[in-house]
Amino acid sequence: MKITGARTEPFAAIRKRALARAGAQVAVREVSAPDSAAFLGLTDADLTPKVIEALQTLMTEIQDLRNEVSALKLRLNEAQNLADMDALTPVLNRRAFLREMKRVAAFAQRYGSPASVVFFDLDDFKRVNDRFGHAAGDQALKAVAKRLQNNVRESDIVGRMGGDEFAVLLAQADKETAMTKARALADAVMGAPVEFGEWSAPLHISYGVREIEPGADPETALAEADAAMFMRKRKAVA
Repeated sequence: MKITGARTEPFAAIRKRALARAGAQVAVREVSAPDSAAFLGLTDADLTPKVIEALQTLMTEIQDLRNEVSALKLRLNEAQNLADMDALTPVLNRRAFLREMKRVAAFAQRYGSPASVVFFDLDDFKRVNDRFGHAAGDQALKAVAKRLQNNVRESDIVGRMGGDEFAVLLAQADKETAMTKARALADAVMGAPVEFGEWSAPLHISYGVREIEPGADPETALAEADAAMFMRKRKAVA
């Protein structure tokens, strides 16, 4: 994303130009009480109307630059937030989720604080797309994301890993605690069908849990939670 609007002229050039208009070769950082006897090395004789005007112009330029920098920082933060979000659902995308997993793993390594990741996969989701269309499928994915978000703490993080796969990062949760929470989240997702106009479709979801070891590789921990989900799903079918 290219952000435009900032001035390209160096600050030093602005400063030199403002002072040159008054013929003063001085270094100025801040203006206050221009009627003082000695202002940053300037005497009353030096503070002619032209010098004061130049200083006022310089401070205006500085304030404009500060405003532009603040606006750019705000736009950069907004761009970063957009880059972290999934394109369809109101949760983090895979890249941002893995970054948060890495942060939590480092925290666990430093402070010995437990954390776990839960991997979710919608069962037979293809049938929803085939029967109701992809627009209905998108609506179902949004519903899953919102139900997960509505049933976790502020310290927990929800992400979409792609397709019909989601993950939840549970802070301060060992494996036993995470298993209990995973069951509750699955129940929340499957608690009500998703409505598509006159049609409705029940949702079925499988999950796997992996406690995050201190300093664990995020990709590995997520893959192990995925494998646990797959084994759990296969046992349910058998």
